[in-house]
Amino acid sequence: MLPAQRRDLLLTRLERDGRLVAKDLAAELGVAEDSVRRDLRELAAAGLCQRVYGGALPVSPAVADYATRGGVATESKRRVAAAAARLVRPDMTVLLDGGTTALAVARALPHDLRVTVVTHSPTVAVALLEHPGAEVFVLGGRLFKHSAVTSGAAAVEAAQWVHADLFLLGVTGVHHETGLTTGDADEAAMKRALAARSADTYVLASSEKIGAASPFTVLPLSEVSGIVTDAPEDHPVLDGLRRGGTPVVMAD
Repeated sequence: MLPAQRRDLLLTRLERDGRLVAKDLAAELGVAEDSVRRDLRELAAAGLCQRVYGGALPVSPAVADYATRGGVATESKRRVAAAAARLVRPDMTVLLDGGTTALAVARALPHDLRVTVVTHSPTVAVALLEHPGAEVFVLGGRLFKHSAVTSGAAAVEAAQWVHADLFLLGVTGVHHETGLTTGDADEAAMKRALAARSADTYVLASSEKIGAASPFTVLPLSEVSGIVTDAPEDHPVLDGLRRGGTPVVMAD
């Protein structure tokens, strides 16, 4: 089999199985494991997969820029946002992450809900102008234009003064083996800083993020209170999360 044919086969298997294990594929195809790993490096360089220890996972579409993400899985994000909004109780202090799902959460909050929202997303803050019961605090810092959020030392320092009841966390990949991931190291650090300031953290995970991976770890699964998702209830990654003790909140 030519290398190009082998790479096409790897992509077909990745789409079918949701993961690739280099050792198993090498044995099946009768080639050296180094050959499969080289194929995976080339596919990852082309943005067609995300390499992980021992193989590869699908690359998350959520690593696209903010404007592009606005048109991805909009109905899925709406369902997840509605379920996440139900976690918000009157008089809570809520940390709301940036991103298009978090923006949908802001829009899903009842207009008469009394709540304090702290966010590092200007777009989320603007959406909450329509909610008269919401007290809004914006964390300042360097604007990371790719995701339309603030980050960096100033934003992390501002977060240290917050004591929240709930953090609704956005990520680009959720997997029971690789954990919670995102596409930028500084953004991952900002998310960790926010999670450290909240009693509970729930992950906003529309279906396209389940089973996907990105380069940078945000948090271990043991540090979150649950995953809010609309992926099929029998999805193998959700089964893996449950077996590992991570609660899953199913959106309608």
